[in-house]
Amino acid sequence: MIRVHVTPAAVHDELAGNDAMQRLAHGDALDQAMYGWSLLTTVIADARARGATSLTLDVEGAGDIHAAMAETNHMTLVRELCRMHRDLPAPPPRPLTVRPFEVGRDETAWLEVNNRAFAWHPEQGGWDLAALQAREAEPWFDPAGFFLHEIGDRLAGFCWTKVHRDERPQLGEIFVIAVDPDLAGRGLGRDLVLIGLDWLAHQDLHHAILYVEGDNESALALYHHLGFEVTETRRWWRLDLTTPAPGSPPDGLTG
Repeated sequence: MIRVHVTPAAVHDELAGNDAMQRLAHGDALDQAMYGWSLLTTVIADARARGATSLTLDVEGAGDIHAAMAETNHMTLVRELCRMHRDLPAPPPRPLTVRPFEVGRDETAWLEVNNRAFAWHPEQGGWDLAALQAREAEPWFDPAGFFLHEIGDRLAGFCWTKVHRDERPQLGEIFVIAVDPDLAGRGLGRDLVLIGLDWLAHQDLHHAILYVEGDNESALALYHHLGFEVTETRRWWRLDLTTPAPGSPPDGLTG
């Protein structure tokens, strides 16, 4: 799936019905493979002519074709998100004391650890109570599969799972996993992932997924070690439209 995001929003709305935009976003794989780069060039030119400041190409299931489209149009890769999968059950976890998350009791401690662990993350960092409570209100939320590990009275790490009952086959997900940055390097992350996978296996699930940033090398290494493999990649490329297009003459010069 291809999405194109243009700023400001008013320009994006003007381009929404553009033929090149529609073919780029909704065309079949052959159309995109043969003409994707030129369609993207047209959309970029139209966006620039309308005064757009930036354009982002967002591709689920990104491959070499999409990379070539972006490279041809001088776009910069700004983010890569990997979907990983492994079959269940996984190896049994080592003994580690955990307890389920308690709604109304654990929000403050969880937010503190989550936001410190994901201070760098574009989506998972900076959560507030309202964001957490919105997830607690989701039909899929199950505190029985949301595990907290404490050292003394301090939250040391957690593994929050999610079950996708509407998928075929049904899937379990390691939704969020983190360790307090002060306690990194103790192997807690590995133990917590395995606890989450063990719980998912006991929900009669045979497949587990998770999402990880493509530049998070330590997390990728851990998940590969635990038997996960990348099955799909989502990538974002960005182009700054406030600077002249490559190959354009400097302002005031022609010919």
